[in-house]
Amino acid sequence: PVLIRHIEFQIVERGFSEGWIVPQLPRHKTRKRVAVVGSGPAGLAAAQQLARAGHEVVVFEKDDRPGGLLRFGIPDFKLDKHIIDRRLAQMMAEGVQFQTGVQVGLDVSVRYLRKLFSAMILTMGAGQPRDLVIPGRGFEGIHFAMEYLVQQNRLNNDLDLAGAKAINARDRHVVVIGGGDTGSDCVGTARRQGARSITQVEILPQPPDNRPQDTPWPYWPRTMRTSSSHEEGCERRWSIMTKRFEGGEKTVSKVYACSVEWYQQQGQWKCKEIPGSEFVLPADLVLLATGFVHVVHDGLVQDLDLKLDDRGNVIVDNFQTSMPWVFAAGDTISGASLVVRAIDSGRQAAAAVDQWLRSNP
Repeated sequence: PVLIRHIEFQIVERGFSEGWIVPQLPRHKTRKRVAVVGSGPAGLAAAQQLARAGHEVVVFEKDDRPGGLLRFGIPDFKLDKHIIDRRLAQMMAEGVQFQTGVQVGLDVSVRYLRKLFSAMILTMGAGQPRDLVIPGRGFEGIHFAMEYLVQQNRLNNDLDLAGAKAINARDRHVVVIGGGDTGSDCVGTARRQGARSITQVEILPQPPDNRPQDTPWPYWPRTMRTSSSHEEGCERRWSIMTKRFEGGEKTVSKVYACSVEWYQQQGQWKCKEIPGSEFVLPADLVLLATGFVHVVHDGLVQDLDLKLDDRGNVIVDNFQTSMPWVFAAGDTISGASLVVRAIDSGRQAAAAVDQWLRSNP
């Protein structure tokens, strides 16, 4: 079968190669200025739509280059970064400005931006990782997945590690905790770095090979997926709960885990340890790929005193936050999600900002 995504991909690639996709300049300028904080998919989508509507747009990015987690979070073997660069070139030709290495709230104040811009859109993503608070968490050698992936992507982009200690899997026993896409990216990166062994564990049970009847299209099918990283070699285990870490004086050396059984209680899924199932994995490097909980609150979100929902996401009404001139989009308001959803959210937020600017001359 030919998948829709393959058709769309080929159309876009043909469009760029044939020169059909060109900068779209606005017919009229509004003389309104909009600041976009964050250059991930939501921020780029919002910035481009606003520039095409005639507004002057400046994108602020704390990293050295724009692209957000598309550039620094997704490995090169999974996403060729020229795809980002060609879109950025188009946006700059349309008048979008980028200021990199600038952290809003630290390098420039919100008060300063308020004087220069009519509106601001927050698209920082959901950068607060979900931690695994168990005994031994303080050992060295245990890192969040994004610490690891971002480092390798910085090296691939000929950038330094910004003062961080290098994380490398060469000749190490690597344990990846978390069975999602980020965990898969860690597996592929560790394999390329020359890991001695790689084990990926997931607390959820192994998905079925075929789409379950309770998730018909268009619902997301939780089916068994094997990425190219998995095909390159690793051990995968499901229904595994990590219990504790052990090590020497400073560095982790073992992961203690057990098998769990899943059951339903009053309509909710729960798990319990299977007696006698505990086992030990050798581990010189542990990577926590357990997802993200919400946007980072420290800094800008707290400085703006924005209202948050019970999951820690920024509350919006038609993409407008509790501070009228500040809007938000993407994972900042939804929690971690898909790139396509972030793009759609950014475009909708741009429309909301454009409407607000035109109704508030």
